[in-house]
Amino acid sequence: MAASRKIVFEVGKRKVATARAVLRPGKGTVRINSKPLELWGPRYLVYRIKEPLELVEELAGKVDIEVTVRSGGMSSQADAARTAIGRALARYGGEKIKNLLLGYDRTLLVPDMRQNEPWKAGRSKPRASAQKSKR
Repeated sequence: MAASRKIVFEVGKRKVATARAVLRPGKGTVRINSKPLELWGPRYLVYRIKEPLELVEELAGKVDIEVTVRSGGMSSQADAARTAIGRALARYGGEKIKNLLLGYDRTLLVPDMRQNEPWKAGRSKPRASAQKSKR
């Protein structure tokens, strides 16, 4: 299979949000959950998702990216989509693109695995406990 015709599947995660990206040769369109990227959500999150695309602008203009993202909140979904897109571009573009993305921000290729801390019994929050009286 020629490098110009290959299709790349990648996954990105953040908290409980999971994004699956499919990258194929095309005209540079990006869709998230069947919506164009510009119409997907708040503008600041759209800009955050566009970061890997702007770093490799020449390659991004030659591929179409379809992202399906599920679960979590808007910000977590945006970060998961961003990671999935970055990983797909790195696999499609090779070692040079991978090093460029890693040099800019590691979370473009490596998912942020922090999770919410579970709540404990008898407490108002995961770590907060009731004050104790000394007298």
